[in-house]
Amino acid sequence: MELSFDEKDYASCCGSSRFAKEMVLASPFSSLQQSISVARDIWFNKIDVNAWLQAFSAHPQIGQTHSPSLASQTSAQWSKGEQSTALATATGSSLQELSEWNAQYRDKFGFVFLICASGKSTDEILAELKKRYTNRPIVEFEIAAQEQMKITELRLAKLFSSKENIPSTTDKDSIVVAKKAEEDRISIIGGHVTADSANSPGKSIQLPSRTRPPITTHVLDVSRGAPAAGIEVLLEAWRGTQPRPTFGVADSGSWIVQGSSTTDSDGRSGQLLSIVDDVNPGIYRISFNTGKYNPKGFFPCVSIVFEILESQKKQHFHVPLLLSPFSFSTYRGS
Repeated sequence: MELSFDEKDYASCCGSSRFAKEMVLASPFSSLQQSISVARDIWFNKIDVNAWLQAFSAHPQIGQTHSPSLASQTSAQWSKGEQSTALATATGSSLQELSEWNAQYRDKFGFVFLICASGKSTDEILAELKKRYTNRPIVEFEIAAQEQMKITELRLAKLFSSKENIPSTTDKDSIVVAKKAEEDRISIIGGHVTADSANSPGKSIQLPSRTRPPITTHVLDVSRGAPAAGIEVLLEAWRGTQPRPTFGVADSGSWIVQGSSTTDSDGRSGQLLSIVDDVNPGIYRISFNTGKYNPKGFFPCVSIVFEILESQKKQHFHVPLLLSPFSFSTYRGS
């Protein structure tokens, strides 16, 4: 049996109205796994930065039990439950310190500190907040988006478990995942959601590890404070006679094109690689035609070379670019 929910239900899972609308359009879903897979694709590939910020703003500050006025009653109840361990382990002094650090974080980044708080103590959350406070804004923005997706996955499981008339023919593993989510014991690592079934020893659910290509990018024009649309992007892999390129040594024909695209209105590139579970280890180069985007800028083009190790072939690599007329910066997130 396929299950459907309305926009209000999906907005309780993720406070972005655009996300909720896209989930309704993609409904119905045959299983919890399918809904999570679709949700990831919508969150990371289809909605824009403004939708991310709207979702962030629907969360209460960590350490507080009240939710913003725009949050639904269901979302507020779930937030309270997700922070139950933190609140149970808090002291007056730790809550005060958490409040002060939350304020500093918001002043620096412009949005609430977001973390999947289920099962985490106040001390653990505070330590993570202090650690993440040192990040650059674009790095922290990506991390916050990943934490929002973890929260959304947990809440989708709760939403599915709340459906009273789930038939006995429904995938038993989906029900097991939902029950564990209600107990806040789902462990989400990267692109996987795995739950052990008490009735089926050794059996677990594993969602497809990818819902998007293993290498992605987006470009932000910091001079305008907006995404950079229309930038040509080229992804290449090293296939030279040497294991890796050497500085100052030319090796004709050593870079092999893997894919190309142009950034959209949100500054994100299209698909540069096929969606595969394991990306080929090796040296990659991603290049941006910045000269065409801004003929008066200092850089005619920008290239970033990075390596994917054998142990990292299942990871996702995101290489965003911050661009201004006379400088650029980047980092590799995975």
